[in-house]
Amino acid sequence: MTTNNQHILNEAKDYLFITLGLLLYTIGWTVFLLPYEIVTGGVTGISAIIFYATNANGNGIHINYSYFIINALLLVLALKILGWKFLVKTIYAIIALSLMLGVAQDVMTNDDGTMIHILGDENFMSLIIGCCFTGTSLAVVFLHNGSTGGTDIVAAVVNKYRNISLGTTLIFVDLFIIGSSFPIFIYARDFTVTQALYKIVFGLCTMVVENFVLDYVMNSRRESVQFLIFSKKYQEIANAIGTKMNHGVTILDGHGWYTGQEMKVLCILARKRESVSIFRLIKTIDPNAFVSQSSVIGVYGEGFDEMKVKINKEENENSIRNQ
Repeated sequence: MTTNNQHILNEAKDYLFITLGLLLYTIGWTVFLLPYEIVTGGVTGISAIIFYATNANGNGIHINYSYFIINALLLVLALKILGWKFLVKTIYAIIALSLMLGVAQDVMTNDDGTMIHILGDENFMSLIIGCCFTGTSLAVVFLHNGSTGGTDIVAAVVNKYRNISLGTTLIFVDLFIIGSSFPIFIYARDFTVTQALYKIVFGLCTMVVENFVLDYVMNSRRESVQFLIFSKKYQEIANAIGTKMNHGVTILDGHGWYTGQEMKVLCILARKRESVSIFRLIKTIDPNAFVSQSSVIGVYGEGFDEMKVKINKEENENSIRNQ
């Protein structure tokens, strides 16, 4: 397969998974969160607040309209920082999600303008299920170089330059958005202070659960492990891992304390999801191999994550002179 064809295939795969993520987000938001007037962060949270504030007579502004307009403004601001490649997928996601939210909200709305409560009075259960959907969907979209727009764009900008998790970045923005819903529930929805505080607490729970799921899914995909393999057939194992899994292998010199024998040790860094395949290769070649597997906090470099730290001008000049 040529490089161009591989690039097209990768792009098509990204768009497929981004669409799947958007579908999950639509289900989680319109089926489990919006009907129960649960406040979340992000632009969808702002759109929901606008909907709650204008829906007193059952004719509120649909979330897909305000969602699209706010995102369009943010995209203009983020164009220079993130570039067209990122924003093309983001524009696709915003348009697709706006359409999905509009259709889903119509499906979940009764003839009298009220929304269908699919879980009855189980507000907290609906919150948990909805956040599992939305958190997972955001992770799927981010892992395939996309964004659902809004405050995700802010998180993507921060993540581009700093090793700060996306969930942590979104927490601060979400706190402000959720807190701003308090006067809306008091004055537009005629809630008591206790009822409004109840909604705020639910919103905070939403923020915690959604961002926990987001970070969990993303970190589980990025989690790496280190293998130390002790085997007399080290050369065959190294060849198999290098050719069949396209992985680099480092051969270390080892010396047994008890036996006094010299031994070659293979050191391999890989994604955790590749562990089963590596174990299978090792066992096929040498069932008696001694293998140590350990989790590593982070792996940076070719084939893994990028080191997202800033180097000041003086340090950069010193580095160039030393090369």
